[in-house]
Amino acid sequence: MIHSLFLINCSGDIFLEKHWKSVVSQSVCDYFFEAQEKAADVENVPPVISTPHHYLISIYRDKLFFVSVIQTEVPPLFVIEFLHRVADTFQDYFGECSEAAIKDNVVIVYELLEEMLDNGFPLATESNILKELIKPPTILRSVVNSITGSSNVGDTLPTGQLSNIPWRRAGVKYTNNEAYFVLVEEIDAIIDKSGSTVFAEIQGVIDACIKLSGMPDLSLSFMNPRLLDDVSFHPCIRFKRWESERVLSFIPPDGNFRLISYRVSSQNLVAIPVYVKHSISFKENSSCGRFDITIGPKQNMGKTIEGITVTVHMPKVVLNMNLTPTQGSYTFDPVTKVLTWDVGKITPQKLPSLKGLVNLQSGAPKPEENPSLNIQFKIQQLAISGLKVNRLDMYGEKYKPFKGVKYVTKAGKFQVRT
Repeated sequence: MIHSLFLINCSGDIFLEKHWKSVVSQSVCDYFFEAQEKAADVENVPPVISTPHHYLISIYRDKLFFVSVIQTEVPPLFVIEFLHRVADTFQDYFGECSEAAIKDNVVIVYELLEEMLDNGFPLATESNILKELIKPPTILRSVVNSITGSSNVGDTLPTGQLSNIPWRRAGVKYTNNEAYFVLVEEIDAIIDKSGSTVFAEIQGVIDACIKLSGMPDLSLSFMNPRLLDDVSFHPCIRFKRWESERVLSFIPPDGNFRLISYRVSSQNLVAIPVYVKHSISFKENSSCGRFDITIGPKQNMGKTIEGITVTVHMPKVVLNMNLTPTQGSYTFDPVTKVLTWDVGKITPQKLPSLKGLVNLQSGAPKPEENPSLNIQFKIQQLAISGLKVNRLDMYGEKYKPFKGVKYVTKAGKFQVRT
C-alpha cells in the first residue's frame, strides 16, 4: 500500500520523510520535480505520476506538497483522501499545517504518522481516537516531557477503538452543551466578455463543532435537500436514512469535524453575486493602453459583499500601471506583472472602479489577448444555492443544547474574461 511519505515545501526542499516499509531513496522525488517544472501552476501538478518502479500520488495543501510513494496499483482517490486526513490532523493538532509548525512538533508528527498508518494501511484516522492515543502539544506538556523524558503517547487504548462508533470517545461531559454548524459555499465560475455565464458550479461543505455530553443521536433536516449533488458524508452518517428521507441522522464525533461536502452543478441554480464592467485596450504601435474596470452587486439577496479582491495577470510587455481607484488600494508588481486591487466591501450607492493608463515596452508587439480577472469575495449569512437548515433534533439525552447555524458564501475560482 503506501510505502513512504515525503513533505516538500514550495522551494523544492524535502523537509520530512517517513517510511513504513523499507527506505525509499529521496531520488524518487526527481520525477515529481520534473512534473512540477512542466506545470505552469502548483495546482496543475498531476496528482498521480507513474515512474518505472513506483507511483507517486500527491496533494498540495497550505503551500506544502504531500507526496506518497506506492509500489502496487491502488485506487488513487483512496491515497489522496488519506493524505488530506494527514493534513487535517496536523491542522487540528498544531493550529496550522505549515512547515514551521511541523518542524516545531516533529516528534508528534512521527508519532501521528506511526498511528495513522500500519504497515502501509490506514489504521486510526479519526481525530478523537488520535487525541486519546497522542496528546496534542501544549507548552506545559512540552516542559514536563523535556524534564521527565516522557512522551505524548497515552498508556491506554482509546475507548472508541473497540466500539462500533470509533469516531466518538466514551464518557464525554460538558457544562455547556453546544452544537454549531457552519455551511460554507464556494462559487466556481467563468464569465465571458459579454457578462454571460460560461460555467458555474457551487462546492459546499457543512462543518460542525459539537460539544455534547454523553452519546447524543442527532437528526439534521433541510428545507430543500434535493438541491444537493455528489454528496460526500462523514462515516457517522446513516446513509439509508439519507437515501429514503433526505435527513442527516448521526451520532456525532466530539469536537470539530466535516459533516458533509456537496456540489450544486445545475447552472440555472447558481446565482452570480457580482458583475464586472471592463474596458482593457492596447493600441497598435503605441507604448500605452487603457485600463478601466467597475465592480458591482448582482444577485446578492440584499446581503453585503465584502472582502473583494481583484487579481489580474497582465501581459509581459506591460512595464507599469498608473491607476486611480475610487475605493480601496491597488499594487502592481513589475516583476511578476500581477495587479492586485483590494476593494473591501461594495456599497450599491457608489460602485468601486479602477481606471488609468498602462505603460508598455516601446516597440513591442501589441498583446494578443486581454488578461482575465480573478475575483475573491465573501458574503456572510447567505448560502448562494438557497440551501437552508430546517431543524436539528436530538435523541438519547435529556438536556437541551444550544444550537446555531451560520452561512458563508465565498468565491472559489471565479474568473471574468475581458
